[in-house]
Amino acid sequence: MKLTVSRETFLNSLGVAVRGASTRSAIQTLSGVLLKVDDGRAELQATDMELGLRVQLEASQSSPGVAVVPGRLLLDVVRFLPRDEVSVEYRSSHQDVEVISGPARFHLRTLPPEDFPKLPERPGESALNMPAGAFVDTIARVARAASRDETRPHLTGVLVMASGRELRMVATDSYRLSVKETTLESELDGSLEANVPARTLQELGRIATAGGAESIGVTALDNQVVFTVGDVVLSSRLVEGRFPNYQQLLPESYEHEMRISRSELLDVVRRVGLLAQKNAPLRLRFSEGTLDVSAQTPDVGEASESLPVPFSGEPLEIGFNPEFFRDGLESAESDELVLKLISPLRPGLIQSGGEGTGFLYLVMPIRLNV
Repeated sequence: MKLTVSRETFLNSLGVAVRGASTRSAIQTLSGVLLKVDDGRAELQATDMELGLRVQLEASQSSPGVAVVPGRLLLDVVRFLPRDEVSVEYRSSHQDVEVISGPARFHLRTLPPEDFPKLPERPGESALNMPAGAFVDTIARVARAASRDETRPHLTGVLVMASGRELRMVATDSYRLSVKETTLESELDGSLEANVPARTLQELGRIATAGGAESIGVTALDNQVVFTVGDVVLSSRLVEGRFPNYQQLLPESYEHEMRISRSELLDVVRRVGLLAQKNAPLRLRFSEGTLDVSAQTPDVGEASESLPVPFSGEPLEIGFNPEFFRDGLESAESDELVLKLISPLRPGLIQSGGEGTGFLYLVMPIRLNV
């Protein structure tokens, strides 16, 4: 295996591929990047058995072969090479890869290629073509609400549903629920429903944004989903287990409904939230026409700030996890939002206030000590 490539091209492609390499697997080969040249096409591959990446590489010269090289080490080497042209060659007699750029020469020991799993091929015309901008924006508004707790794997994914002109994504960690409905400009040529790991979608968002992609190809298989973005093929296992019936979690009615400036409330929450440390709640106290936001952490300090809100009725004080509440405000896309409340022990709802925005964020309260 041999290829000659520009350093910038190699660095960009390698930077994408390495993100799929494992950092903690007992199988050493999974920490590597597979370099493959076949029929004049060069490709980089990496996987941690849950997420896989294939990145096509444009090489000026090449000869066929395969080698697996420690991924992050190779990335660091390429990052600091002195010339724009890079030569990479597998030397079977030495069981290493030689990297040459100008006067610099590196010999990197290879990993066993037989331990490297086979990744899905680039899907054909059967892929569902999604507009990249709408898909990535929808990911950004819901993915952070997915659980990071691997003991509840069915909550670590984002439920992705698409048909006609509607795209919907839902995520929950049981403490909060995020739903975003996006109306697409044109009808899709198929439909999709899959529980995709949040990490996969966030990685897809990075790749599509960095590459300026206009469309994303999506192919759902029995237990896998394959995304195509330009020269990159990202494959992932689907989340096992049934996604909760999220519609049952949404209250049918609320006692209080207020339209509030998102930017004003978010600024206050960010400032006061600095003093909500060590699991201290963010306190929201509503009284006639006023919202008082406060936080207090023993041995650290306290903060409070007031802002006008269209609240009326008996005073209401409710506490939230400051990070969760802030995430909801940051994810809402409209300048004006609707805040809906029932009581101090019932969930609150953040909803985008604009027409056709379709964003809901339900967050559970924290019981307050007086």
